[in-house]
Amino acid sequence: MPQTLPKDPVILLSFVNTELRDHYTSLDKFCHAHGADRAALEQKLGDIDYCYDAATNQFI
Repeated sequence: MPQTLPKDPVILLSFVNTELRDHYTSLDKFCHAHGADRAALEQKLGDIDYCYDAATNQFI
């Protein structure tokens, strides 16, 4: 069952980056496991000036 992601973008950023660091090798794998829409996630974090960097596997 997909986990509900945090609504607050700053908390979401922290959660996603921690999950990417500790459990997933890519954003696609994270999104699949959590039932998240990648484009919507990237848009929400983009709204606070963060973008996904595949080389470091984190939002920077």
